[in-house]
Amino acid sequence: MDQTIDHQRTHAEQAGFEIDEVVADVGVSGVSTKLSERPEGKRLFDKLRCGDTLVVRWVDRLGRNYQDVTDTIRKFMNMGVVVRTVTNSMTFDGATTDPVQQAVRDALIAFMAATAQAQVEATKEAQRVGIAAAVKSGQRYLGRKPSYDRNTFELISGMIDIGTGDSAIARKANVSRQAVIRIRIDRDAANAALARWGM
Repeated sequence: MDQTIDHQRTHAEQAGFEIDEVVADVGVSGVSTKLSERPEGKRLFDKLRCGDTLVVRWVDRLGRNYQDVTDTIRKFMNMGVVVRTVTNSMTFDGATTDPVQQAVRDALIAFMAATAQAQVEATKEAQRVGIAAAVKSGQRYLGRKPSYDRNTFELISGMIDIGTGDSAIARKANVSRQAVIRIRIDRDAANAALARWGM
């Protein structure tokens, strides 16, 4: 599924949500860094107030660590913030007082957070297997193939150098905003990936 910020917002609006502001931490790992420790995560905690609704595509947008995701959702609920997901239309509301509804809600939070972490672990395991297979066969592990070619990389780099915004670059170069941000953050690594793939 395309998880660019623009597509996630469009998906949410198509599902009937009115989005006042988008908060996104791009280029920061939700596996190793808690939401409360990420720059935009900190801002989110500062901005949200009792009665606000936080809309996320799914709970994996809050993090990929079981304990962090469950703690984060509970903290938001304790603040009086309602957490709603676009995928599966889940609503997590701390105002629920019925013990059965609380138990069902908490079980759903735990299940979804565990699934988010399991997906990350499965991806890591697949990568380890791929690397091991490449090494065993005498091949070099290339990593993920870049979503852009050399000419596009040069176009993006030039636009970054003159101060063009990420969204405008993404539209012009026909790549995802995340790809632009990855190049902006570490141009040498992006260039090296192209070289590994002979691009």
